[in-house]
Amino acid sequence: MSGASQMSTLAVLPVKSFGRAKQRLGEAVAGVARRELAAAMVGDVIDALGAVDALDGVIVVSAEDATGIEAAPGVLEVVHDPVEAGQSAAAARGVRTAVARGARRVLLVPGDCPALAPGELDELLATAGPGVVIVPDRHGSGTNALLIDPPTALTPAFGPGSFARHAALAHGAGATVRVGRLPSLELDVDTPGDLEALRAALDAGRGGAAPRTRELLERLVRAA
Repeated sequence: MSGASQMSTLAVLPVKSFGRAKQRLGEAVAGVARRELAAAMVGDVIDALGAVDALDGVIVVSAEDATGIEAAPGVLEVVHDPVEAGQSAAAARGVRTAVARGARRVLLVPGDCPALAPGELDELLATAGPGVVIVPDRHGSGTNALLIDPPTALTPAFGPGSFARHAALAHGAGATVRVGRLPSLELDVDTPGDLEALRAALDAGRGGAAPRTRELLERLVRAA
């Protein structure tokens, strides 16, 4: 985290209430464990973002209790999101807050990519020019990160097929579009298959440290 006095690059992290998150995991992770997994992944993402030298801070948008989140290194502000109208609306709210804080560019990152490697993000931020950088999910159809420079270049539109949608929106706005390939950010968790892919990557030593998520997954295996 650069700690620059003039805010240049801010990350925005939309976080769904842990009790409502990850419903598509079904019985693979049920009940209290699902809430704990959501919280563990968000904690690991916040820690990873705090270790990215090229970032000047993190803005979290959530209806979740901010206790603990506000004190995390690098978190500038927790924007309360009582309506929870979805990831796109939360992301847009975070972008507006980042702009008000003087951000020249904004990085949108999801809270379910706990393997995020700070070094990969540093490299991306160091080499990206003006325009839009889209980081796809492992299937190539979703968006797992979005770098917008300037922040007003497009309005986030997440959901199924968002990779093509973001590319079309950026092109329509006349922005330069680049695809960012960050292996550690391809591993988001929505389905049991995604969870197994993340588990395999962590077991193989790929991605970031993700200590909270690792511990939770190991506990689930022991309890099975």
